[in-house]
Amino acid sequence: MFGYDTLDVIYFNLRGVGKDLSVKILCFIVLAFGLSSAHAQEPSANAYPSCNLAEQRSLAGDLSGTIRDPGQAHISMRANILQADISTARKARRVSQPTADQLWKEVQRVRADADVFTRKQGFLSAAERATYDRQLDTVAARICP
Repeated sequence: MFGYDTLDVIYFNLRGVGKDLSVKILCFIVLAFGLSSAHAQEPSANAYPSCNLAEQRSLAGDLSGTIRDPGQAHISMRANILQADISTARKARRVSQPTADQLWKEVQRVRADADVFTRKQGFLSAAERATYDRQLDTVAARICP
Protein backbone atom coordinates (compact mmCIF):
# COMPACT_ATOMS: atom_id res chain seq x y z
CA MET A 1 0.00 0.00 0.00
CA PHE A 2 1.07 3.64 0.15
CA GLY A 3 4.09 4.57 2.16
CA TYR A 4 4.20 7.62 4.40
CA ASP A 5 6.06 9.64 1.77
CA THR A 6 3.40 8.97 -0.88
CA LEU A 7 0.61 10.16 1.43
CA ASP A 8 2.61 13.32 2.19
CA VAL A 9 2.93 14.03 -1.53
CA ILE A 10 -0.80 13.52 -2.08
CA TYR A 11 -1.68 15.65 0.95
CA PHE A 12 0.64 18.50 -0.05
CA ASN A 13 -0.64 18.43 -3.62
CA LEU A 14 -4.22 18.71 -2.33
CA ARG A 15 -3.38 21.37 0.28
CA GLY A 16 -4.42 24.16 -2.01
CA VAL A 17 -7.83 22.55 -2.65
CA GLY A 18 -8.99 23.01 0.91
CA LYS A 19 -8.54 21.09 4.13
CA ASP A 20 -12.01 19.48 4.25
CA LEU A 21 -11.90 18.34 0.64
CA SER A 22 -8.35 16.99 0.93
CA VAL A 23 -9.28 14.94 4.01
CA LYS A 24 -12.28 13.53 2.16
CA ILE A 25 -10.14 12.60 -0.83
CA LEU A 26 -7.52 10.94 1.39
CA CYS A 27 -10.24 8.95 3.15
CA PHE A 28 -11.63 7.86 -0.21
CA ILE A 29 -8.20 6.72 -1.42
CA VAL A 30 -7.50 4.74 1.75
CA LEU A 31 -10.97 3.18 1.64
CA ALA A 32 -10.67 2.27 -2.05
CA PHE A 33 -7.33 0.53 -1.59
CA GLY A 34 -8.50 -1.19 1.57
CA LEU A 35 -11.55 -2.63 -0.17
CA SER A 36 -9.58 -3.74 -3.22
CA SER A 37 -7.03 -5.61 -1.10
CA ALA A 38 -9.78 -7.25 1.00
CA HIS A 39 -11.53 -8.38 -2.18
CA ALA A 40 -8.35 -9.96 -3.56
CA GLN A 41 -7.78 -12.20 -0.54
CA GLU A 42 -7.97 -15.96 -0.94
CA PRO A 43 -11.14 -17.75 0.22
CA SER A 44 -11.11 -19.23 3.71
CA ALA A 45 -10.96 -22.90 4.59
CA ASN A 46 -14.73 -22.92 4.91
CA ALA A 47 -15.00 -22.17 1.20
CA TYR A 48 -14.89 -25.93 0.57
CA PRO A 49 -17.66 -28.04 2.12
CA SER A 50 -15.21 -30.96 2.38
CA CYS A 51 -13.19 -29.03 4.97
CA ASN A 52 -16.00 -29.23 7.53
CA LEU A 53 -15.32 -32.82 8.58
CA ALA A 54 -17.99 -32.97 11.30
CA GLU A 55 -20.66 -31.99 8.80
CA GLN A 56 -19.27 -34.36 6.17
CA ARG A 57 -19.32 -37.31 8.57
CA SER A 58 -22.98 -36.69 9.39
CA LEU A 59 -24.17 -36.61 5.76
CA ALA A 60 -26.95 -38.96 4.78
CA GLY A 61 -26.91 -39.87 1.10
CA ASP A 62 -29.89 -40.75 -1.08
CA LEU A 63 -30.84 -44.36 -1.64
CA SER A 64 -31.49 -44.55 -5.37
CA GLY A 65 -30.32 -46.36 -8.46
CA THR A 66 -27.66 -48.92 -7.58
CA ILE A 67 -27.18 -47.51 -4.08
CA ARG A 68 -29.24 -49.54 -1.62
CA ASP A 69 -27.32 -49.15 1.66
CA PRO A 70 -27.22 -45.97 3.82
CA GLY A 71 -23.47 -46.38 4.45
CA GLN A 72 -22.79 -46.72 0.75
CA ALA A 73 -25.00 -43.66 0.08
CA HIS A 74 -23.02 -41.68 2.65
CA ILE A 75 -19.65 -42.56 1.07
CA SER A 76 -21.01 -41.80 -2.40
CA MET A 77 -22.32 -38.39 -1.30
CA ARG A 78 -19.02 -37.50 0.40
CA ALA A 79 -17.10 -38.62 -2.68
CA ASN A 80 -19.26 -36.40 -4.92
CA ILE A 81 -18.70 -33.36 -2.70
CA LEU A 82 -14.99 -34.01 -2.36
CA GLN A 83 -14.50 -34.43 -6.10
CA ALA A 84 -16.37 -31.16 -6.70
CA ASP A 85 -14.10 -29.44 -4.17
CA ILE A 86 -11.00 -30.90 -5.81
CA SER A 87 -12.16 -29.42 -9.12
CA THR A 88 -12.81 -26.06 -7.46
CA ALA A 89 -9.39 -26.10 -5.79
CA ARG A 90 -7.80 -26.86 -9.14
CA LYS A 91 -9.62 -24.00 -10.85
CA ALA A 92 -8.49 -21.70 -8.03
CA ARG A 93 -4.92 -22.98 -8.59
CA ARG A 94 -4.63 -24.20 -5.00
CA VAL A 95 -3.47 -27.59 -6.32
CA SER A 96 -1.65 -28.60 -9.49
CA GLN A 97 -3.29 -30.67 -12.21
CA PRO A 98 -1.28 -33.83 -11.39
CA THR A 99 -2.19 -33.48 -7.70
CA ALA A 100 -5.85 -32.93 -8.55
CA ASP A 101 -5.80 -36.03 -10.78
CA GLN A 102 -4.22 -38.10 -8.02
CA LEU A 103 -6.73 -36.89 -5.40
CA TRP A 104 -9.64 -37.51 -7.78
CA LYS A 105 -8.45 -41.08 -8.35
CA GLU A 106 -8.07 -41.70 -4.61
CA VAL A 107 -11.66 -40.58 -4.02
CA GLN A 108 -12.88 -42.71 -6.93
CA ARG A 109 -11.01 -45.73 -5.50
CA VAL A 110 -12.69 -45.27 -2.10
CA ARG A 111 -16.10 -45.03 -3.78
CA ALA A 112 -15.45 -48.14 -5.91
CA ASP A 113 -14.16 -50.13 -2.90
CA ALA A 114 -17.28 -49.23 -0.90
CA ASP A 115 -19.50 -50.24 -3.82
CA VAL A 116 -17.75 -53.60 -4.28
CA PHE A 117 -17.83 -54.35 -0.56
CA THR A 118 -21.53 -53.45 -0.34
CA ARG A 119 -22.35 -55.69 -3.29
CA LYS A 120 -20.45 -58.64 -1.80
CA GLN A 121 -21.64 -58.28 1.78
CA GLY A 122 -25.03 -56.64 1.18
CA PHE A 123 -24.30 -53.69 3.48
CA LEU A 124 -21.51 -51.43 4.70
CA SER A 125 -20.75 -51.87 8.40
CA ALA A 126 -20.06 -48.94 10.72
CA ALA A 127 -16.39 -49.93 10.98
CA GLU A 128 -16.00 -50.06 7.20
CA ARG A 129 -17.79 -46.72 6.84
CA ALA A 130 -15.42 -45.21 9.43
CA THR A 131 -12.42 -46.55 7.50
CA TYR A 132 -13.67 -45.03 4.24
CA ASP A 133 -14.47 -41.77 6.05
CA ARG A 134 -10.88 -41.58 7.33
CA GLN A 135 -9.56 -42.14 3.82
CA LEU A 136 -11.77 -39.33 2.49
CA ASP A 137 -10.69 -37.10 5.41
CA THR A 138 -7.07 -37.64 4.35
CA VAL A 139 -7.86 -36.49 0.81
CA ALA A 140 -9.82 -33.49 2.10
CA ALA A 141 -6.88 -32.46 4.28
CA ARG A 142 -4.77 -32.05 1.13
CA ILE A 143 -7.05 -29.36 -0.32
CA CYS A 144 -7.99 -27.65 2.95
CA PRO A 145 -5.60 -25.06 4.36
